[in-house]
Amino acid sequence: MREVNLSGLDLNLLPALEALLRRRNVSQAASDVGLSQPAMSRALARLREVLGDTLLVRVPGGGYALTPRAEALSTRLAPTLDHVKAVFQEPTFDPAKVERTVRIAGADPHSILLAPALMARLAKEASGIDIRIEAYGPDMVRRMETGALDLAFAVSTSPLPPGAKSENLGRDELVLVLRKGHALARRKWTIEDYGRVSHVGVSIFGDNQSELDAQLAAAGVHRRIALVTPHFMAALAVVGGTDMATTVSRVFAARFADQFGLVLKTPPLPDLDLELTIVWSHVRAADPVLAWVRSVIRETARETLVLDGARVSS
Repeated sequence: MREVNLSGLDLNLLPALEALLRRRNVSQAASDVGLSQPAMSRALARLREVLGDTLLVRVPGGGYALTPRAEALSTRLAPTLDHVKAVFQEPTFDPAKVERTVRIAGADPHSILLAPALMARLAKEASGIDIRIEAYGPDMVRRMETGALDLAFAVSTSPLPPGAKSENLGRDELVLVLRKGHALARRKWTIEDYGRVSHVGVSIFGDNQSELDAQLAAAGVHRRIALVTPHFMAALAVVGGTDMATTVSRVFAARFADQFGLVLKTPPLPDLDLELTIVWSHVRAADPVLAWVRSVIRETARETLVLDGARVSS
């Protein structure tokens, strides 16, 4: 069978062919596709040449009949055109019919604060969507660019792929955390106090870099980080049982202040803002499933990331 070279065909002939085979009348077919009758006659001549078949045969009494080749084409052409149109149409999206795993880079605060409400919403509206919250790492940018990650929770210092898209989910702020019986828990901290106690640091990228340490260095203060962990919950648990300190999200620390016996204090730092965003690669910008999941995460975050809870002292 001879292979057809699509690049050599005028695909604009297909709507004309469908109308001709359906109407069996040049004038009516021309009206259907918005052509003049002479233009449709030329299209019919071209179709006969390309297909090597007469297609329409005059019959006694007027009108046309379809050739056997045209009869065979007529049953296949309309569905084929529908498939071609679907290629250029915006796909319909019903979250209830989606079966997919969405991979999101995040840490334990995201799992603890956002995942319960997120999964409850998915269970009702999109039970076929599974969520995988995966660890950060130095390869996060590559994973997003290659599609191994769909989304990532990020802050202002997070590394992002070129051309990344982002959306703000909510406002948080840094808070200094000590145990309630700590010798420095009752007085107002100065920035020099950061150098007087041992700290728990949280490193989610494995690089031990911190915007907090940059701020301290600018003030000539060095802090001792006695423990580094990738888990924020571990940082709170350790601080609750020692004379160490940590500086983390206020919303997250407030959730567990009573459980671990913690005091939350306003740090003596020039910049306390902690804006949480969701990030995705520009390659996935038009993905309707991810757009819908982002909207659910956004609504969940705005209900969850509220600056209230445990009292913060100076």
